[in-house]
Amino acid sequence: MTGHLRNAAILWLLLTVLGEVVALRARIYPPAAAEEAQVVDGAFRLLLLLAVPVFTFVLAALLYSVARFRVRGEPRGDGPPLHGRGAVPWVWLAVTTALAVYVIFNPGLRGLAELRANPTADLVVRVEGTRWLWRISYPQYGRTAREVVLPLGRRVRFDVTATDVVHSFWIPAFRMKIDAVPGMTTRVFVTPTAVGSFQDNVHFRLQCAELCGLGHYLMRSPVRVVDPQEFEAWVAEAKAR
Repeated sequence: MTGHLRNAAILWLLLTVLGEVVALRARIYPPAAAEEAQVVDGAFRLLLLLAVPVFTFVLAALLYSVARFRVRGEPRGDGPPLHGRGAVPWVWLAVTTALAVYVIFNPGLRGLAELRANPTADLVVRVEGTRWLWRISYPQYGRTAREVVLPLGRRVRFDVTATDVVHSFWIPAFRMKIDAVPGMTTRVFVTPTAVGSFQDNVHFRLQCAELCGLGHYLMRSPVRVVDPQEFEAWVAEAKAR
């Protein structure tokens, strides 16, 4: 049994190294366009790196067992029972418990604290979900819009609500998501770090992420991040009308 454990451990180590390399190099997220998106991406990347050894442990045990202990032909009966004794089950329990406790605090509580650290905002945008569209307004400027226009580098607070059923406010480029609940105003903060628009990048869109009926797929509005001067000109143009 010692030889089998050694061989399985070697396989696990090789798979883990390969998995960590892939996890570090893989570009699985769209480009981050907000400070908050970088926090979220960092949290997911850390969780992925921590999950790889656990996944490869199970995979190595499965692959080695299939390769070494499989029976060819029709089996004559059940194999001998395997009892979870010795140090291996206890080490597995201790390691996975420690990982679970660790991710609760980091990136869990630590990430939430970082996202909520600054409750102030330079701009307030009110977003109201109703089947099946978003109503967007700028209370500070007394205007409404069919698209979300934001100034680069300014901290924005979205006040989100709904008129009928639960919707979900989500901008993929910013990674931020929060429910739009009838009779309640929820808030989410975003600080854009990259100029962009829906025409150039489909992730610059306000999307409903909660199944809300037959027209759910229609609930999206373009998002545009512009320089502060261009944003002020956009606001002035609306006032001049």
